[in-house]
Amino acid sequence: MNDPSPVPSPEQSDQSDGEHLGSWKEIATYVKRDVSTVQRWEKREGMPVHRHVHAKRGSVYALSSELDLWLKSRRAELDGESSNGASGSEQAARPLSSPYWKWIAGIGLLCVFLGAAAYIKNRQSATVVPAARIDSLAVLPLQNLSGDPSQEYLADGMTEALIGRLSKIRHLRVISRTSVMRFKNTHDSVPEIAKALRVQAVVEGSVIRESGRIRVNIQLIRASSDEHLWAESYDRELRDALSLESELAQSIAAKVAVTITGEEQTSLAKARQVSPEVYENYLKGRFSLSQSRSEQGVQQSIHHFEEAIEKDPAFAPAYLGLATAYESLSTVLVGAAPPEIRAKVVNHARKALELDPDSAEAHVLIAITQQQEWHWAEAEAEYKLALQLSPNEALAYDKFAWWFLCQGRTEEALSMARRGRELDPLAVSGTTIGWILFQSHRYEEAIHELTTVLAVQPDDVDAHWYLGFALIANGKPGDAIPHLEKAVTLSKRSPGTLGLLTRAYAHAGRRADALRLLAELKQRNQRAYVPAGAFVNAYLGLGDNERALTWLERAYEEKSNILQWIKVHPYFDPLRDDPRFSDLIHRVGLD
Repeated sequence: MNDPSPVPSPEQSDQSDGEHLGSWKEIATYVKRDVSTVQRWEKREGMPVHRHVHAKRGSVYALSSELDLWLKSRRAELDGESSNGASGSEQAARPLSSPYWKWIAGIGLLCVFLGAAAYIKNRQSATVVPAARIDSLAVLPLQNLSGDPSQEYLADGMTEALIGRLSKIRHLRVISRTSVMRFKNTHDSVPEIAKALRVQAVVEGSVIRESGRIRVNIQLIRASSDEHLWAESYDRELRDALSLESELAQSIAAKVAVTITGEEQTSLAKARQVSPEVYENYLKGRFSLSQSRSEQGVQQSIHHFEEAIEKDPAFAPAYLGLATAYESLSTVLVGAAPPEIRAKVVNHARKALELDPDSAEAHVLIAITQQQEWHWAEAEAEYKLALQLSPNEALAYDKFAWWFLCQGRTEEALSMARRGRELDPLAVSGTTIGWILFQSHRYEEAIHELTTVLAVQPDDVDAHWYLGFALIANGKPGDAIPHLEKAVTLSKRSPGTLGLLTRAYAHAGRRADALRLLAELKQRNQRAYVPAGAFVNAYLGLGDNERALTWLERAYEEKSNILQWIKVHPYFDPLRDDPRFSDLIHRVGLD
């Protein structure tokens, strides 16, 4: 490095340049820092990292001799940045007090910079291809580097919050939390993940909790080339977490060069201080809710959300969390009492909207509940409001598809579900499409969709349950039984799965097993609430249509979820000529 000629390629470097470090990871290991830190040092502190351009993609490399010189010359500044102390090669690289060695280090550093400048000048003389704008990205689960597994909720919560803020940008497609969490702790490469999620860029990073402070390292990577477009570190008080979320979202939006309206900019910038206790209770609630489909897990999340609201009654996210938790309780896979629960869903969602009118998710929750209450026009209006606020909200398309299905508009339902899958290919997977195809009497297609889901997600309880429906309807109850038995286990013997397994046993000729499960449902119903839909499926499977009609009437009284599907559900076909069933369709508002 005695002249200002362009920096040599790795192939041209000789042993006199020291060790060749051929990736960000190797460079970070050499200086005993993480990748985000060395990328920041390269961009902001002039660390000598070189780029070697290949035919299809670029790569980075560094020479240990140059790094040693640079570390010596920058010791004071780096000590100021890393006040917690240095170790390893950085400790060994403390500048010598001799003016002679300072002079030598300065000359070496000057050579490095002159060489880098010449290299950059030569590169700039080549054709410059402007970077394409990024209009789709995924925020991968931030890593918890606190050294404390109990802090996992903080990393997951920050991930979800960042996704939520970025999702408000109309011209940016952002993958949902449901999808990205499947890549937590994955060994897949960024291009592989991006291909699965169909995005142009990926955000990844880490979170460190140190007492009342949090440190976030984050970077933006172009998926096609694995090129690091931007990296930054943030150190904040925990009470400023909401402001940090806002700052992160604004920085990412600026780097992807997406068009943002003034209203969206205001929404991104919206933040306020929140006490660490409130923020932690909220994040623990979201974490508990995401980790469990059981009533116990949902109740635990409700406890955390209520604690957050008790400490800060104006904290909108906690109300939205409560509404989401109660909506989970209203499903047959969990089995709480729908009339009481639904009122809480709507009340908390409306409170969240009062505090944050831009919440598309709150409108979706209200729409789901209005649909379950057979307020069809009101539900439709809420879905449309959600999509006006967030046109790329995959959840809204997913649930709106169900509304169309209830009306018997199956092709429109499939169109909505497929649009949701385009926006978020894992969150809106074959489960929704498989369910629509089953309700449309297209059993083979439904089986294909749901089997495809299970090939990738073998523990998806919804996929096992829906596949059980389709296999029974297609005359294959024996094939349905293993899937339904697994659904029973995964859902911790939820009433809905037990009712459908009763039907499968009955159709497969295992009547004694069917009656045993029916007895279990009856015993549970004496101790606690069991949704009527579980008994409807059980009695229809046993061929007892009279008792099935009796339980359908009870389902009407409790506004059971099963009656949403009364117009199209194949299992109701044996009852369609009965005047009592026709009257029931009329009362539900679907005739």
